[in-house]
Amino acid sequence: MNLVKDIKNVAVIAHVDHGKTTLVDALLKQTHTFRDNQEEMAQERIMDSNDIEREKGITILSKNTSVFYKDIKINIIDTPGHADFGGEVERVMNMASGALLIVDAAEGVMPQTRFVLKKAFESGLKIIVVINKIDRKDTDIQRVLTEIEDLFLNLAVNEDQLDYKVIYAIGREGKTFEKMPQNLEDKGDTSPLFEAILSQIPTSIKNKDKPFTMMVSSFEKNDYLGKLAVGKINSGKIKKGDSIKLINPDSKEVGRFKIERMYVNQGLEKVETDHAESGEIVYLTGINQIQIGQTITDPSISKPLSSINISEPTIKSGFGANTSCFANKEAKFLTSRQLIERLKEEVETDLGLKLEEDKDDPSKVLVSGRGELHLSILIEKLRRLGYAMEVNKPQVILKEIDGVICEPWEEMTILVSKDFVGAVSGEVGKRKAQLLQMTEDKQGGVKMVYKISEENAMGLRSILMTKTKGEALISFIFLGFEPKKERVKSTRNGVMVATQTGKALPFGLNLAQKRGTTFIDPREEVYEGQVVGLRPLSGDLEINVCKGKQLTNMRSAGNDEATVLSPAVKYSLEEAFDFIENDELLDVTPTSLRLRKKLLSKQERKRQSRKNR
Repeated sequence: MNLVKDIKNVAVIAHVDHGKTTLVDALLKQTHTFRDNQEEMAQERIMDSNDIEREKGITILSKNTSVFYKDIKINIIDTPGHADFGGEVERVMNMASGALLIVDAAEGVMPQTRFVLKKAFESGLKIIVVINKIDRKDTDIQRVLTEIEDLFLNLAVNEDQLDYKVIYAIGREGKTFEKMPQNLEDKGDTSPLFEAILSQIPTSIKNKDKPFTMMVSSFEKNDYLGKLAVGKINSGKIKKGDSIKLINPDSKEVGRFKIERMYVNQGLEKVETDHAESGEIVYLTGINQIQIGQTITDPSISKPLSSINISEPTIKSGFGANTSCFANKEAKFLTSRQLIERLKEEVETDLGLKLEEDKDDPSKVLVSGRGELHLSILIEKLRRLGYAMEVNKPQVILKEIDGVICEPWEEMTILVSKDFVGAVSGEVGKRKAQLLQMTEDKQGGVKMVYKISEENAMGLRSILMTKTKGEALISFIFLGFEPKKERVKSTRNGVMVATQTGKALPFGLNLAQKRGTTFIDPREEVYEGQVVGLRPLSGDLEINVCKGKQLTNMRSAGNDEATVLSPAVKYSLEEAFDFIENDELLDVTPTSLRLRKKLLSKQERKRQSRKNR
């Protein structure tokens, strides 16, 4: 291992897609963290290690890595840029002493930029601003600098935080500059950014001579080592074999343990070490009752460190065992017990999630999260692990404040071409959103900022993406709870519901397509009560898509196959989540996503309808 002169712990924070992870790639590669022949040298988004992150192109989980520059160890904490995963940002801020705030040179300050900077200021971090993507054709450096200056003036907790260094970067090329270059073809590397880190970011080595204390910021699970507690050593030092005390945030002692093994980051790897001192980010084993937010201390200490404050969830949805007839064939884990055990594990590591009993439906549990994307990613993760489940339409979480029922409100920012402004304004206006700001850039792009209740915003993303042909960039930031306002009635039309279980046939699908849009392909298996299409009218329609042509002496079975059908519409998980209504469920298995009615039989639905009259 390198001889360490100093330790700098740096969080990398930004709005989604402003180039944060790409810039971290360059820092790793240019410090020779990998050998020239290692596969990581040819990879992009090295830090986005799981499949869902790579597919969606977003960071979901906060991750730690380290590089050495001039014998100084720089621990880099890569954080998510999407507001739904803000809990990941909040829980790791206490490990850093400074932060790189990455801002897109064209988009400028966005909602999550404000959120992450506010959290960094609350944690007392020193900020270096990195204006990234300066090679974009639509850059407006002066406007972006003004927006950043205004943001710092609005959010700074003290005057010292108004003094910040600006670095200019082309992250995908691994080039950074102290001043905006006249020629973007100039040679460059990450040295100016590293020099700024050395000169601007305070040392993380503090209180070396005091007793050992460490906040548990996260933990990892290992098949051989059990739970590994992850955190920054706040004071003192720790050695392998030392006895430690575990304290809850309420000062209650959980127990005393012995450190069995210790690891630190070296590049993307964890390397075992016998000791570590103040400022280092460590992984400790031997503490099997660990929870995020607890304090690990020397046995002489009785008070915990300040606890991690996590923003509360804003939406919830019922999760239950999958009751469809195809779940047995398509999933490994089917029972509600297996599903709940796994959900409890997820809640342990994702502080933005909460789990509680569903009083209205004992067969389900309520999972609360920070937004639709947050819950959608959870569902996708579970199905990839082999779980089947059925999920209710998400509902916003209401709170009573001073005797008034309040609901969550969001600031919604939409970036779109001016050609689509009318379509966007019309749709958003239907949902009672308040326009806060509207600006146009030199390239004909328009930035619209709205205030909207989270309930009225549900499903809006997929509708706007359709109306703008996929060009809109939409982001949300939680504003807080305000008195509940009028809810916009659903504008979704009725659906077509299968009356038979079996394989869909071209003849039956052709009849269905004369009445609307279908969601299934020929020969695809369906079950009674499954939603198989969308009507252009209100009201649901019962239909038999398994119906074939009646055979006579003049007709043969083969004629059925000649029917020409339109391609089936296939919704993504997020779109399906948005689509379902209160009397419907999202049927999830590792291989399929289906839409279905809660009550599968026609008779049960009729009976329920009569009760509701």
